Amino acid sequence: MSTVLLGSSLPLAQAYDCALLDLDGVCFAGEAEVPHAAESVNAARDEGMHLTFVTNNASRAPQTVVDKLARNRIRARATEVFSAAMDAAALLREHLEPGAKVLVVGGEGVRQALADEGFVVVGSATDAPDAVVQGWDPAVDWAMLSEGCYAITAGALHVATNTDATLPTERGFALGNGSLVRAVANATGKDFLSAGKPHPGIYQRALLRSGGTRPLAVGDRLNTDLTGARASAIPGMHVLTGVSSARDVVLADPAERPSFLHTDLRGLLEPHPQPTRDAQGAWHCGASTARVGEDGTLEVDGTRLAGADVTVGLNAYRSLVSAAWEHADAARVGGGPAGAVTVPHLTVTYEAGQP
Repeated sequence: MSTVLLGSSLPLAQAYDCALLDLDGVCFAGEAEVPHAAESVNAARDEGMHLTFVTNNASRAPQTVVDKLARNRIRARATEVFSAAMDAAALLREHLEPGAKVLVVGGEGVRQALADEGFVVVGSATDAPDAVVQGWDPAVDWAMLSEGCYAITAGALHVATNTDATLPTERGFALGNGSLVRAVANATGKDFLSAGKPHPGIYQRALLRSGGTRPLAVGDRLNTDLTGARASAIPGMHVLTGVSSARDVVLADPAERPSFLHTDLRGLLEPHPQPTRDAQGAWHCGASTARVGEDGTLEVDGTRLAGADVTVGLNAYRSLVSAAWEHADAARVGGGPAGAVTVPHLTVTYEAGQP
């Protein structure tokens, strides 16, 4: 799949028949609403787009996710939710038979997913579990983590629902499951298996459930949502309402690059102009033009982005991302320093209907 930005003359909700939507940082942020999320997701559904909510947060059972989406004014059904807990249970089925005993270091979302796959959930390492499945939950504490350590040290298989280091909340970024998984791995000295994003299996299993054939993945994290999409050969749209910033996108490695860019989920309802390159090496998107200067400084519409914090429009953002990616790829092929571009902190502005 190409690592340059794609274009679509149709709104993405018409060009693709299924959206694989991340939750935290995309549809909501902790207990806070994400601007434009509800009206955009509901409108995409009304236009006939299949929706599947694919999340690395393993704490919530599907109906709990539906209830939380409802509080954020987003319509959903439990059958449209596919979590990392469900993916971990499916992964465990590749290693253990139904009826095997599993200790949960996590919450109800993990317990329900394992029970649905036919495993027996136990509460202690003294029950001699065959596996430990670890997923984020606010109830996870020292005692629960230690119980998992006892079981893994005794020979239980260690499976992580996901390895996100952080979790976006309304106050900022809190500890994610990956940070706690690595603490257990450090204590036991044992390796672990991981489900969830960025592994392609979660997108592939979610797509099978969705009924769609032309999927679009949507996320805020480059190293999970977008890396997983690219590994699955699914176009991905990145939004700026969560973890990865516009600056992160400019500097993204090829394996984590999105196919489409927008500030938020309004991007589902709009065409996306494809950036183009002219013979002089400048990149154009809409009325904006970007290039990388000889000293590695980005230039947009004739202005060098030399400040510490720069504000640009959405099409300027798309054009400068294209210019920076081309520059980084040329440096890699030529054996020079990859990504040797000076990139300030970027604020991307957008108003519906802007050129």
